[in-house]
Amino acid sequence: MTTAAPVETEALRERMAGLDTAALSDAMDSLRTPPGVLPGIAARTPGSIACGPAFTVRYRAVDDDTGFRNAADYIDDVPSGSVVVVDNGGSLMCTNWGSLLSSVALHRGVRGTVVHGSVRDVKESRTAGYPLFSTGVTMVSGKNRVVLDRTGAEVDIAGTPVRPGDWILADDNGALRIPADLVEEVVRRAEAVERTESRIRAAALGGDRLDEARARFGYARPWEDKGDHDDH
Repeated sequence: MTTAAPVETEALRERMAGLDTAALSDAMDSLRTPPGVLPGIAARTPGSIACGPAFTVRYRAVDDDTGFRNAADYIDDVPSGSVVVVDNGGSLMCTNWGSLLSSVALHRGVRGTVVHGSVRDVKESRTAGYPLFSTGVTMVSGKNRVVLDRTGAEVDIAGTPVRPGDWILADDNGALRIPADLVEEVVRRAEAVERTESRIRAAALGGDRLDEARARFGYARPWEDKGDHDDH
């Protein structure tokens, strides 16, 4: 069963989705926090954006002495507005996500999926416009190869921890995790970064030297922009 996200969550999502991972990464750097990049994650639906609080899923290999293991059932428990973050250890040997999950997730209001591992049926996900990101792609099913370990626990994505409720933004640059307790300040600083770079770009394309435009608009510390800069 899914529930609607609170109004404040939707407002934050709208602001974050208007940014990109580069600006958010710069904002995190300005706070001197550990990098939040999820290494090796690439877009399987180019041009799409996954943005929202993380719903975490962890898999493990099946034991040799167990019988047949079917697909994991958790998608009905994912809250609307969440981004599913799946940890399968970065495996390229089998998949943890396919078109059926994409279809149901899209219908339930899930905002995207990031898989530390492999996905399949990427054509169907692209056609549907479902934001899908992963380490790899393979046609090999995870059935009888891996089994759901748990949901709602901290996962490790190639060295970057993701906790339930941390925010995820994934785009064509890759995927980024923002700690829940920093997300408001990171978004504010990222908005300032984008304002600064927009002003520099406009000045340079208008005839200014790039180095002079950078100096005038504070390129060294772009997150300090307050939105009231005199462009002239």
